[in-house]
Amino acid sequence: MEFQSINPYNGEQVGSYTEHTSEQLERILNKSGEAFKTWSREPLDYRTELIQKAGQVLRDNVEEYARMITIEMGKPISESRAEVNKCAWVCDYYAENAESFLKQEEIVTDAKQSFVRNDPMGAVFAIMPWNFPFWQVFRFATPTLTAGNTGLLKHAPNVFGCATMIEEVFTKAGFPEGVFQNLIVHHDQTEKIIAHESVKAVTLTGSEMAGSAVATLAGKYIKKSLLELGGNNAFIVWEDADIDQAVKTAVSARMLNCGQSCIAAKRFILLEGIYDEFVSKFTEAVGNLKSGDTMDLATQVGPLARKDLADQLNRQIKESVEQGATILLGGKQNDCYHEPTILGDVKPGMTAFDEETFGPLAAVIKANNIEEAFELAENSKYGLGTTVFTENTKKAVEMAYMVSDGAYFVNELVKSDPRLPFGGTKRSGYGRELAKEGMMEFVNKKTVYVKR
Repeated sequence: MEFQSINPYNGEQVGSYTEHTSEQLERILNKSGEAFKTWSREPLDYRTELIQKAGQVLRDNVEEYARMITIEMGKPISESRAEVNKCAWVCDYYAENAESFLKQEEIVTDAKQSFVRNDPMGAVFAIMPWNFPFWQVFRFATPTLTAGNTGLLKHAPNVFGCATMIEEVFTKAGFPEGVFQNLIVHHDQTEKIIAHESVKAVTLTGSEMAGSAVATLAGKYIKKSLLELGGNNAFIVWEDADIDQAVKTAVSARMLNCGQSCIAAKRFILLEGIYDEFVSKFTEAVGNLKSGDTMDLATQVGPLARKDLADQLNRQIKESVEQGATILLGGKQNDCYHEPTILGDVKPGMTAFDEETFGPLAAVIKANNIEEAFELAENSKYGLGTTVFTENTKKAVEMAYMVSDGAYFVNELVKSDPRLPFGGTKRSGYGRELAKEGMMEFVNKKTVYVKR
């Protein structure tokens, strides 16, 4: 099979990639297992040195990598550069902190000595999405490889150019052959890969459907799994909030990456006292966003990554309008491009409230009071993150218990940070990436007991 990546902005072919044969795939999987035997025994300071070099490779080639991101999946070039630099940051973070994260934990018992080692597991298979084609991979690979595991990447087919470059980053940084390998395969090879004896765990960032399928296979073969799935984040604005700052943050929270993010704010829950002011200022701000050539630094909103994604978003908008929502801004689609759109009068039961909308669509919802706002936020099968905007930060922190999500941000959009654990609850998945928790997901916490 030939996989083609197409520039969603102009429809031009970016690249073509030939699927690995069964024999090639088997060799890659075996190589990953063999590489683990030596890589896992390398001194930690050697592994951290190489991951730091990977960060430098990213910085040295930021323009080349950013361009590939933009032409393959359509985000503005300014955002692609920021993504590459964030990947370099996560490399630095684990290079600096891996030693403290992985050190053995001494535990006092009746033994002469007892402690817990954090040993690597083996090959970790990663199934990654197209929306942040570099970042999603590096936030998995950096802690996983530094801990002593090997990595296997099955990227989304429309960003195989990015996947190829990512493998080159590790090669240029001096990682031994087989430690990180890119797989050019269709999803029908997933079971074969998970079942392979070299593979000890699987991590997936993607849709709820894909996560369910992969979790089923991981369970079948008794392999550790981590799932980072969809989100329907609430952005709650209290009546005492700085509305201008809330609007500025809300625009970024919804429209960054053309809204193609699991942690994007999707449901804007506004207390009735500030509803009209917020909607008026928010509509004006979104309407002023510049669309255009994704290679132009002035462009703020690009196309969606594929036409079928734009079609799906358009369907969700039309269904919501039929259910009683009102188009306050936008609503039109042209091929892969969809206008930034704001829907008013959105209520539970409507498509724009219940479903994850993966694109530049904001649903605004009115709440009578703070308690109702939290109830509306919790009225979702997803549990990734919630934002609350208020001047009363003390009260907001005290009310964090009312949100069951994996993240709760006050006066800021929900975002991933190498220093903080990231992950969701409910249909948003399980497990944590980043911070110490992200490194601990794929280690064998081995108890060692020495009798007196």
